[in-house]
Amino acid sequence: VHRLDKNTTGLMVVARNLTAHKRLVEALQARSVKREYLTVVHGVLTAGGRIEAPLGRHPVDRKRMAVVANGKEAVTHYWVVERFRAHTLVRVQLETGRTHQIRVHMAHQHMPVLGDPVYGGRLRLPKGGDDTFRDVLSGFRRQALHATQLGLVHPVSGELMSWHAAVPDDMGRLIAVLQQDAREHARHHASD
Repeated sequence: VHRLDKNTTGLMVVARNLTAHKRLVEALQARSVKREYLTVVHGVLTAGGRIEAPLGRHPVDRKRMAVVANGKEAVTHYWVVERFRAHTLVRVQLETGRTHQIRVHMAHQHMPVLGDPVYGGRLRLPKGGDDTFRDVLSGFRRQALHATQLGLVHPVSGELMSWHAAVPDDMGRLIAVLQQDAREHARHHASD
Protein backbone atom coordinates (compact mmCIF):
# COMPACT_ATOMS: atom_id res chain seq x y z
CA VAL A 1 0.00 0.00 0.00
CA HIS A 2 2.98 2.27 0.72
CA ARG A 3 6.74 1.81 1.01
CA LEU A 4 9.57 2.37 3.41
CA ASP A 5 12.91 3.61 2.12
CA LYS A 6 15.69 1.05 1.98
CA ASN A 7 17.24 0.77 5.48
CA THR A 8 14.35 2.57 7.19
CA THR A 9 12.90 0.25 9.84
CA GLY A 10 9.40 -0.10 11.22
CA LEU A 11 5.78 -0.53 10.27
CA MET A 12 4.15 -0.59 6.86
CA VAL A 13 0.72 -1.58 5.50
CA VAL A 14 0.32 -4.61 3.26
CA ALA A 15 -3.11 -5.42 1.79
CA ARG A 16 -4.24 -9.05 1.59
CA ASN A 17 -6.58 -8.56 -1.37
CA LEU A 18 -7.35 -6.06 -4.14
CA THR A 19 -10.43 -4.57 -2.45
CA ALA A 20 -8.49 -3.86 0.74
CA HIS A 21 -5.60 -2.48 -1.31
CA LYS A 22 -7.87 -0.06 -3.20
CA ARG A 23 -9.51 1.19 0.02
CA LEU A 24 -6.21 1.57 1.86
CA VAL A 25 -4.65 3.51 -1.04
CA GLU A 26 -7.73 5.77 -1.03
CA ALA A 27 -7.34 6.26 2.75
CA LEU A 28 -3.68 7.22 2.25
CA GLN A 29 -4.66 9.71 -0.45
CA ALA A 30 -7.38 11.11 1.82
CA ARG A 31 -4.69 11.48 4.52
CA SER A 32 -6.61 9.37 7.03
CA VAL A 33 -3.75 6.93 7.67
CA LYS A 34 -1.61 8.10 10.61
CA ARG A 35 2.10 7.41 10.13
CA GLU A 36 4.59 8.45 12.76
CA TYR A 37 8.36 8.08 12.76
CA LEU A 38 11.27 8.61 15.15
CA THR A 39 14.49 10.01 13.76
CA VAL A 40 17.78 11.41 15.00
CA VAL A 41 18.83 14.56 13.15
CA HIS A 42 21.99 16.68 13.13
CA GLY A 43 21.57 19.94 14.99
CA VAL A 44 19.88 20.97 18.22
CA LEU A 45 16.31 22.02 17.44
CA THR A 46 14.62 24.62 19.60
CA ALA A 47 11.08 23.61 18.64
CA GLY A 48 8.99 21.47 16.35
CA GLY A 49 7.32 22.71 13.23
CA ARG A 50 5.69 22.05 9.89
CA ILE A 51 7.57 21.70 6.63
CA GLU A 52 5.60 22.37 3.48
CA ALA A 53 7.89 22.10 0.46
CA PRO A 54 7.11 20.40 -2.88
CA LEU A 55 9.18 17.35 -3.80
CA GLY A 56 10.27 15.97 -7.16
CA ARG A 57 13.25 14.41 -8.89
CA HIS A 58 16.53 16.21 -8.40
CA PRO A 59 17.21 18.27 -11.57
CA VAL A 60 20.70 16.76 -12.04
CA ASP A 61 20.86 13.48 -10.08
CA ARG A 62 17.72 11.58 -11.12
CA LYS A 63 18.19 8.95 -8.36
CA ARG A 64 17.68 11.63 -5.71
CA MET A 65 14.65 13.62 -4.70
CA ALA A 66 14.75 17.36 -3.95
CA VAL A 67 12.62 20.34 -3.02
CA VAL A 68 11.62 21.69 -6.44
CA ALA A 69 9.17 24.44 -7.39
CA ASN A 70 7.11 22.22 -9.72
CA GLY A 71 7.18 19.17 -7.41
CA LYS A 72 4.28 17.37 -5.75
CA GLU A 73 2.82 18.79 -2.54
CA ALA A 74 4.62 17.42 0.54
CA VAL A 75 3.85 18.22 4.20
CA THR A 76 5.80 16.98 7.23
CA HIS A 77 5.12 17.77 10.91
CA TYR A 78 7.81 17.31 13.56
CA TRP A 79 8.21 17.59 17.34
CA VAL A 80 11.29 17.58 19.58
CA VAL A 81 11.44 14.48 21.78
CA GLU A 82 14.91 14.96 23.29
CA ARG A 83 17.88 17.26 22.68
CA PHE A 84 21.50 16.15 22.83
CA ARG A 85 24.75 18.14 22.44
CA ALA A 86 24.69 18.28 18.64
CA HIS A 87 21.68 16.15 17.67
CA THR A 88 17.96 15.94 18.36
CA LEU A 89 15.58 12.99 18.66
CA VAL A 90 12.50 13.99 16.67
CA ARG A 91 8.99 12.59 16.25
CA VAL A 92 7.74 13.06 12.69
CA GLN A 93 4.24 12.71 11.26
CA LEU A 94 3.63 12.52 7.54
CA GLU A 95 0.66 14.34 6.06
CA THR A 96 1.70 13.29 2.55
CA GLY A 97 3.87 10.35 1.57
CA ARG A 98 6.39 11.31 -1.09
CA THR A 99 9.54 9.34 -1.89
CA HIS A 100 12.27 10.13 0.70
CA GLN A 101 9.99 12.85 2.13
CA ILE A 102 11.29 12.96 5.72
CA ARG A 103 14.92 12.68 4.66
CA VAL A 104 14.68 15.44 2.03
CA HIS A 105 12.54 17.77 4.16
CA MET A 106 14.84 17.49 7.18
CA ALA A 107 17.96 18.05 5.04
CA HIS A 108 16.23 21.04 3.37
CA GLN A 109 15.76 22.55 6.87
CA HIS A 110 19.52 22.04 7.57
CA MET A 111 18.84 19.20 10.03
CA PRO A 112 19.64 16.07 8.02
CA VAL A 113 18.89 12.59 9.35
CA LEU A 114 21.95 11.10 11.04
CA GLY A 115 23.55 8.33 8.97
CA ASP A 116 21.63 9.17 5.79
CA PRO A 117 23.97 8.09 2.96
CA VAL A 118 22.19 10.21 0.32
CA TYR A 119 20.98 13.41 2.01
CA GLY A 120 22.92 13.43 5.29
CA GLY A 121 26.14 15.13 4.31
CA ARG A 122 29.28 14.37 6.28
CA LEU A 123 29.08 13.21 9.89
CA ARG A 124 29.54 16.08 12.34
CA LEU A 125 30.77 14.99 15.75
CA PRO A 126 30.79 17.43 18.66
CA LYS A 127 34.17 17.86 20.38
CA GLY A 128 34.90 15.89 23.51
CA GLY A 129 32.97 12.67 22.86
CA ASP A 130 34.60 9.45 24.08
CA ASP A 131 35.66 6.53 21.84
CA THR A 132 32.34 4.69 22.23
CA PHE A 133 30.43 7.83 21.26
CA ARG A 134 32.58 8.38 18.15
CA ASP A 135 32.48 4.67 17.19
CA VAL A 136 28.69 4.35 17.50
CA LEU A 137 27.97 7.56 15.58
CA SER A 138 30.49 6.95 12.80
CA GLY A 139 29.49 3.27 12.64
CA PHE A 140 25.79 4.03 12.11
CA ARG A 141 25.63 3.31 8.38
CA ARG A 142 21.94 3.87 7.62
CA GLN A 143 19.50 6.71 8.11
CA ALA A 144 18.37 6.84 11.75
CA LEU A 145 14.71 6.64 10.78
CA HIS A 146 12.09 4.26 12.20
CA ALA A 147 8.36 4.01 11.41
CA THR A 148 7.16 3.67 14.99
CA GLN A 149 3.35 4.09 14.79
CA LEU A 150 0.66 3.34 12.25
CA GLY A 151 -3.07 4.00 12.58
CA LEU A 152 -5.88 3.38 10.11
CA VAL A 153 -9.50 2.41 9.68
CA HIS A 154 -9.77 -1.27 8.69
CA PRO A 155 -10.82 -1.35 5.01
CA VAL A 156 -13.56 -3.96 5.61
CA SER A 157 -14.74 -3.79 9.24
CA GLY A 158 -14.35 -0.02 9.65
CA GLU A 159 -12.62 -0.62 12.99
CA LEU A 160 -10.02 1.94 14.07
CA MET A 161 -6.71 0.09 14.38
CA SER A 162 -3.22 1.11 15.46
CA TRP A 163 0.19 -0.49 15.88
CA HIS A 164 3.47 0.45 17.54
CA ALA A 165 6.94 -0.89 16.72
CA ALA A 166 9.75 -0.46 19.26
CA VAL A 167 12.95 1.18 18.09
CA PRO A 168 15.38 -1.45 16.73
CA ASP A 169 18.55 -2.34 18.66
CA ASP A 170 20.97 -0.32 16.51
CA MET A 171 18.94 2.88 16.80
CA GLY A 172 18.28 2.23 20.50
CA ARG A 173 22.03 2.00 21.10
CA LEU A 174 22.59 5.20 19.10
CA ILE A 175 20.04 7.08 21.25
CA ALA A 176 21.49 5.64 24.48
CA VAL A 177 25.01 6.77 23.52
CA LEU A 178 23.73 10.28 22.67
CA GLN A 179 21.93 10.42 26.05
CA GLN A 180 25.03 9.25 27.94
CA ASP A 181 27.23 11.80 26.14
CA ALA A 182 24.77 14.61 26.98
CA ARG A 183 24.64 13.57 30.67
CA GLU A 184 28.45 13.41 30.94
CA HIS A 185 28.89 16.85 29.41
CA ALA A 186 26.14 18.33 31.59
CA ARG A 187 27.98 17.00 34.68
CA HIS A 188 31.29 18.52 33.48
CA HIS A 189 29.65 21.92 32.96
CA ALA A 190 27.92 21.72 36.36
CA SER A 191 31.28 21.14 38.07
CA ASP A 192 33.08 23.96 36.19
